Amino acid sequence: MMVYTGGLTAAFTLGFFYFVGAVPGGVAAGLPIWLAAFTAWLGYTAGAAVMLLLGTPARSWVARKLHIPLERDPDKWIWKAWSHFGLIGLGLLAPLTIGPQTGCILALAVGERPLKTFLSLSLGVTPYCLGFALAIAWGTSLVK
Repeated sequence: MMVYTGGLTAAFTLGFFYFVGAVPGGVAAGLPIWLAAFTAWLGYTAGAAVMLLLGTPARSWVARKLHIPLERDPDKWIWKAWSHFGLIGLGLLAPLTIGPQTGCILALAVGERPLKTFLSLSLGVTPYCLGFALAIAWGTSLVK
């Protein structure tokens, strides 16, 4: 287990803050591909969980900072985007764009429930974990 400590730390930390580099970083640090993908998923999911625990203060701050009206107004850009893409779109786009922390805060700011937000983000990152793992496995098999 001590052999993997650096790789686990790298994959988890990168998953928490910068998902795109998490699986390759874990593999580069010596983790097996499946373990790097799983640890990156855990880090990303932990990032979402931490932000959901902050809850209301974070929601209020983002709503104030981004001028998000808490009442749904179909003429405002944020509500147009939300009605078009919704929580599923956020879950699928957040891993490559804004990350779990900002994704959670944005979902809370528009009034989504924390459990739905957590499930959307943690399940939305799964295809990317699998995709990065398969791409790395395929790439390493070509090099060998």
